[in-house]
Amino acid sequence: MTDTDLRTQATEVHEQFSDRLEITVDEVEERLDTLVNEYRVPLDEARRSVTNTYLDEAGMNRDDLTEGDEHVDIAEIDTPEEWVDVTGKIIDLRNPDSDAIAQAGTIGDETGTTDFVSWSTSDLPALEEGAVYRLGNVVTDKYEGQFSVKLNSTTTIEQVDKDLEVSNDDAEVEGALVDIQSGSGLIKRCPEEDCTRVLQNGRCTEHGEGDGEFDLRIKGVIDDGTSVQDVIFDREMTERLTDITLEEAQEMAMDALDTSVVAEEMTERLLGRYYRVTGPSFNRYVLADEVTEPEQPDHEAVLIKARSI
Repeated sequence: MTDTDLRTQATEVHEQFSDRLEITVDEVEERLDTLVNEYRVPLDEARRSVTNTYLDEAGMNRDDLTEGDEHVDIAEIDTPEEWVDVTGKIIDLRNPDSDAIAQAGTIGDETGTTDFVSWSTSDLPALEEGAVYRLGNVVTDKYEGQFSVKLNSTTTIEQVDKDLEVSNDDAEVEGALVDIQSGSGLIKRCPEEDCTRVLQNGRCTEHGEGDGEFDLRIKGVIDDGTSVQDVIFDREMTERLTDITLEEAQEMAMDALDTSVVAEEMTERLLGRYYRVTGPSFNRYVLADEVTEPEQPDHEAVLIKARSI
């Protein structure tokens, strides 16, 4: 964290309240500096805290506050610690690796994709896979060369009644399948037309409770020896790789009275096998539409093609 970063944030906060409060940029920067450098609060959370303090002092509601954020295309995100608005489609959701994170996943628009996180302390509404949202007042971040956006307690969420064609590029990854993630195996999707959301506890957040329609998928991780890549296999690809049909998976789950046995069996059959996967890339995931399984040691390949994702 540099002094320039603090000064920039302090200046922006000062501009929001300069017509209501007699404060200086130096005073705002001092508050931010105390939170960030003494109490180790992340800069975006420090700004939120300082902003809330000034809102109380000014007797203002958050609706009265103009953040001055710029609506940007996702491909335009190239600087960390900026407050922006984005509109995008939730491509995937994944299990957070920390209790501090309520949701994590990938959001995309016509220009590209990026990861997002939503903090547990922000108490925001849950985002749904496949839905399109306008997210106001998110903070850009950069980690290991990859940009992302962070939702915080000041973020506004508005679901947009339209679909987006998310930009993607074909990618190829080759390596060992080292993990099959939660959300794999036998799943249920919302039965409503044009809704592909996976039911959670028998409920689609858009259309409510329903019986759902069974489907198969694998959310896997391929390790090429130097890095890992998340890969999604749809029903047809999953059936071909595992030699387990949807009907057989349903029978397995019925016999065991537990759908998790399907993912466990898939893990037993596939984990550690070597694959070459090609398909469209959505930042975190490659959606597999071609898979080659080299046979050791002569590397003869059997090509498996899926007709659709």
